[in-house]
Amino acid sequence: MLASAIREVKALEPRRFEGRVTALEGLRIEASGPAEALKLGASVRFATRDGPRGELVGFEGERAIILACDPLEGLGLGAPVLFSAGVDFVRPSDTWLGRVIDAFAEPLDGLGPLRAGLRQRPVRSIAPNAQSRARVQDRLALGVKAIDVFAPCATGQRLGVFAGSGVGKSTLMSMLARNAEADVVVIGLIGERGREVREFVEDTLGPEGLKRSVIVTATSDEAAPRRRRAAWLTLAVAEHFRDEGKKVICFLDSVTRFAMAQREIGLAAGEPPTTRGYTPSVFAELPKLLERAGPGVIAAPGEPQGHITGLFTVLVDGDDHNEPVADAVRAILDGHVTLSRAIAERGRFPSVDVLRSISRLTQLLYTADEKQIATRARRLLALYANMEELVRIGAYAKGADPEVDEAVSLWPKIEAFLNQDTNEGVLPSDAFASLDAILRSGAPLQQPVLQQPSNQRNAAGAGGR
Repeated sequence: MLASAIREVKALEPRRFEGRVTALEGLRIEASGPAEALKLGASVRFATRDGPRGELVGFEGERAIILACDPLEGLGLGAPVLFSAGVDFVRPSDTWLGRVIDAFAEPLDGLGPLRAGLRQRPVRSIAPNAQSRARVQDRLALGVKAIDVFAPCATGQRLGVFAGSGVGKSTLMSMLARNAEADVVVIGLIGERGREVREFVEDTLGPEGLKRSVIVTATSDEAAPRRRRAAWLTLAVAEHFRDEGKKVICFLDSVTRFAMAQREIGLAAGEPPTTRGYTPSVFAELPKLLERAGPGVIAAPGEPQGHITGLFTVLVDGDDHNEPVADAVRAILDGHVTLSRAIAERGRFPSVDVLRSISRLTQLLYTADEKQIATRARRLLALYANMEELVRIGAYAKGADPEVDEAVSLWPKIEAFLNQDTNEGVLPSDAFASLDAILRSGAPLQQPVLQQPSNQRNAAGAGGR
């Protein structure tokens, strides 16, 4: 610990670098300054050391391109620009649990200043080496039947929630935050409506949920560098608890708004727009952000193994699930849960479309009996989806196909099974037992009888709700 403190003291930059504003154009500010201070990603202050913040995002010849993080009313040509040449870092600690902070780790909850931890951590870090990371193998009970049964999640997995606007994405995230098994929950609210932040803290999490949570927020009216930095800070805080051996769940709502912030920054820095206006840096930054979640470095024998289970929401543009950001994120993550507007409109919540949702770790997490139950339920739902229009208009004659008859008969029961109240949490074992009973009630054929998994890694944790 002493050696680490000595390294940090030696790394401090005692010099002060100052430049001047040379041009103002929309969101873009150009400034001159000493060459050794002009470094990509450097933090700046305008006018005074306590003045508005900015971030150096590019260069135009010998001049720095800066985007402001705070309002700049009154700033004029020739105004001083103070450059910070040091690494952008933060000092998370366990005392941050129960707090709501902004993109610069400053408190927003009126509960006084945050207590800094002993170790500093870069806000923008890189993921651990792939070969040094632990394996993902233990099931994580999320408490939502549609996901636990049809797209099971493992501790340390990264799962995406893809949805258009107004189909229950935030509601599903609140269910997961309340019911999922974890030691610590770190929540990043990126580009959210200001009204929703307080509602999420007070109504969704409540006092008990907040005790184990850290919330990082940058609302939609904040500058693009703040929104991007809030996402980075969310992962930095999660990494702190992971390195302490904790089981961390990291919620990021939403990745799309992080991508939009990066697009604003890239366009201001002079990058060329590509598909739908997104700049190349957007697709370079997404894997760097998302790969930071996942299992930690293999722990020494006898030490707890820390993981970050990432649950990332993606707001699909115009309900197009193949739009550029959604397509890129789906390729990076270990599975995706798709919410359907059609399902939401008929009043079933959470509006999870199980036929379009998948977990890449399904084969690892299912027992043999659970696999049979989930596979058969999927097949029946797919059969009903294919025949639904014919059934509704009376073009299908009952008895023409026994399997379709069974699908039509069981569909209302499976639909009712998938419906779940926002305050209800269900263990995976109970969910599979309920679905097994529904399937056995529909046909006299031999059906798998659900048994408790013998392997501990496949069992739902006792802490689920």
